[in-house]
Amino acid sequence: MEINLLLRLVIAHLLTDFVLQPKSWVTDREEKQGKSFKLYLHVIVTTIVAYAFSGMYSNWVIPIVIFSSHLLIDYLKSKTDKDKFSYFIADQAAHLLVIILLWLYIENNWTDISPFIQQITASSKFWVIATGYLFVSWPLGIIIGKATQKWRDQITREKVTGTAVLPMQQDTVQETDEEEQIPATTEILKKTEEQELGLASAGKWIGICERVLILTFVIMSQYTAIGFLMTAKSILRFSEKETNTQLKTEYVLVGTLVSFASSALIGVLVQMLL
Repeated sequence: MEINLLLRLVIAHLLTDFVLQPKSWVTDREEKQGKSFKLYLHVIVTTIVAYAFSGMYSNWVIPIVIFSSHLLIDYLKSKTDKDKFSYFIADQAAHLLVIILLWLYIENNWTDISPFIQQITASSKFWVIATGYLFVSWPLGIIIGKATQKWRDQITREKVTGTAVLPMQQDTVQETDEEEQIPATTEILKKTEEQELGLASAGKWIGICERVLILTFVIMSQYTAIGFLMTAKSILRFSEKETNTQLKTEYVLVGTLVSFASSALIGVLVQMLL
């Protein structure tokens, strides 16, 4: 399958959507939507660059499709929640889908799609690698999370205890009724749980990225890179300013070592199967 045209159209899209589009154009489009002059200016620039990069100046299908599809997609994007990452991904996926369909139409490669997909999916290597990446992303993260749950709960309890006592003077604690202490402790526990949820969400994506990288390094036999990754994470995650430094450091080390070791073992198993 000839992909030169596809690559040229993708490069043109990346240039016009990310390099040649000033922030002021995006802001104007978000505020004025369909009445934005910058919206139409951006679409015109995108069409011209795509047409120039294609090298097929006698084919008017390219500028027509790029102009109409880009205008429609960007107009719909301007009417959505601008800060949502999912809408941004959907916007870019729609642009790339149009480019792929346009490429298939011009090159008449429709008949090559099915054999190409069958060739990939018929290979056992594809399924071995796909299974490895799928397992180290979400399932392995859940397993590690359950295995380290007791230490995470211990850190939460220590944080609640420390927060509940330190801000109060001893005399105030003695004079406070038990009924007044319960709401305060409940509020502290609620805030602590919310903080832990936020950290857990960030930690989940950090863990997925690091396990995917480790699996990739092992498959590519780049073992030195794993050491650099572990060193970088250890430096970034350590902080003397936080409370319960020893507990948090030990928890991070345990989670990191378990994550790294299990991902490396999965990588070795994938290599053996390949």
